[in-house]
Amino acid sequence: MEFDKAYEAFIEKEKKQAAGSRRERLRLGQGHAEKAFLKEVWWPAFGHFEHLHVEYEVQDFKDGIRYLDYAYLRPPYRICFEIDGFGPHARDLSRWQFADNLLRQNHLVMDHWTVLRFSYDDITEKPRRCQQMIQQLMGRWFGDEASPPDLNYRDKEIVRLAVHKQGAITPRDVSQRLSITTRYARALLHKLVDQGILLPATGNERVRSFRLAPQGRGYFL
Repeated sequence: MEFDKAYEAFIEKEKKQAAGSRRERLRLGQGHAEKAFLKEVWWPAFGHFEHLHVEYEVQDFKDGIRYLDYAYLRPPYRICFEIDGFGPHARDLSRWQFADNLLRQNHLVMDHWTVLRFSYDDITEKPRRCQQMIQQLMGRWFGDEASPPDLNYRDKEIVRLAVHKQGAITPRDVSQRLSITTRYARALLHKLVDQGILLPATGNERVRSFRLAPQGRGYFL
């Protein structure tokens, strides 16, 4: 499933499960930075939105309601993802608002939340670094379960291609095989590297080709 369709279904599901102020916030739609996090970071890394929630409500220390940009809920762990822009709103924070933001994060940590914050610039300019940070955290907690339990049809086709070629494959090879853009093909290849199914074959700063990892052959069905 492409990102846009998956995103629309995800938000609609969240709306149906929401009530009150949270439902209204979802109806008004996400900000550009928040959606960019899903499109540039989360979706390329995981390919699904399981366990993730938007505009998640939590009680604050003043008995009020706070809203998290994203909450990843997978017992016994809870992760808060916050997206920080550097626009006029951020620059014009009062001293009280600045202090309140810090207190908000501290109370989440005290309430056993893990908090990860990403700047909009990192999301758009260094998405791979953001992906790797999240995947490292997931891997530490969930091990192999951090990856989707089953490969989708595109992933399986890439594995088949690697097996049949018996050598390195490139984003162009995948693009031609699946009739997708080379940019999207490269994202799929990097996702399979992160899942331990493929390995970089050539390139240092920019990986240009990929080969099947030893454990990747087990996914060839």
